[in-house]
Amino acid sequence: MKSFPIDRAAKFSVLALALAASSVPTLASDAPANSTEVNAPQMIDAFEGTFGVHPGQRRNHIKGTCAAGEFVGTADAIAFSRSALFSGKTVPVIARFSLGGGNPDVPDAAPAPRGMALEFHLPGGALQHITMINTPIFATASPASFRDLIVAAKPDPKTGQPDPEKLKAYAATHPDARALTELSSRHTPTANYFQTTYFSVHTFKFIDAKGAEHSVRWRFVPRDGTKELTAAEMKAAPHDFLEKNLIERTRKAGAVWDMIVYVGEPGDPQDNPTLAWPETRKHFTAGTLTITQATPQQKGVACEPINFNPLVMADGIAPTNDPILLFRSPAYAVSFAKRLSGQ
Repeated sequence: MKSFPIDRAAKFSVLALALAASSVPTLASDAPANSTEVNAPQMIDAFEGTFGVHPGQRRNHIKGTCAAGEFVGTADAIAFSRSALFSGKTVPVIARFSLGGGNPDVPDAAPAPRGMALEFHLPGGALQHITMINTPIFATASPASFRDLIVAAKPDPKTGQPDPEKLKAYAATHPDARALTELSSRHTPTANYFQTTYFSVHTFKFIDAKGAEHSVRWRFVPRDGTKELTAAEMKAAPHDFLEKNLIERTRKAGAVWDMIVYVGEPGDPQDNPTLAWPETRKHFTAGTLTITQATPQQKGVACEPINFNPLVMADGIAPTNDPILLFRSPAYAVSFAKRLSGQ
């Protein structure tokens, strides 16, 4: 089979959150750090404490661009999943591209993760959500560790920058964060949303027509190729360019990604998103995503009110017991309720 190596991923580590949090308003209180448990409201409190409160907006991946297109599945995927997503028929898609973090004014060249969120409209009104970032692994193995990372990145009111000592203390006491920090040290942000590979990060289950389960991870690989910014390009880049470039790109022709699914083997990590699978795992093209239009995110645009909950799944795809994956739904719900109420 053709090999699809891991792309050079944008930094999403202590450094990335520190930069994304720089120069944002700070609140007086801190969430408790380095504890073993956290609930959804506490997680959202941590985001608000670090990035400030921006009424009516998302708490994470706040800066984004709406888009739309279509997806067509392949026959190869049908052997592993009975989902209507892979029927071979054209499936309408509402998409959102974004930058990680809760700073709406983060520069596009900052080492914040690029995100792609997709809502597939299946026959009979069924929905399938897929949310991804441009790193093959996640920052932490547990929700509590991720909350601690957000708290550690809170800017100091005196400097407007995160406290280096708090970041060092976080790194020293949270070994689960080392994998992505090390990976991120070798990469820079990608040049465009459409020149980015997006990864599922989590392990999911494909369920076939006979009810058999297959552990899978996937990535969406752009046919435009993946391109990272050079140091000079990062320095010279305008504050905002990702949205403008995506809109211009889709006006010329559809931007296309191939969905590449990797099939797990016994012993592959199922519930720890900080651990990557070997690139030698069996993989196949499960479908093709074409984004045909993009528009600024604003009230009335299709993607703006969508929660993009990754646990919204149609028959044939199911979650694993990954604690980060399972935590995302309640955390998103708290953020979503605050958005709807104008908080």
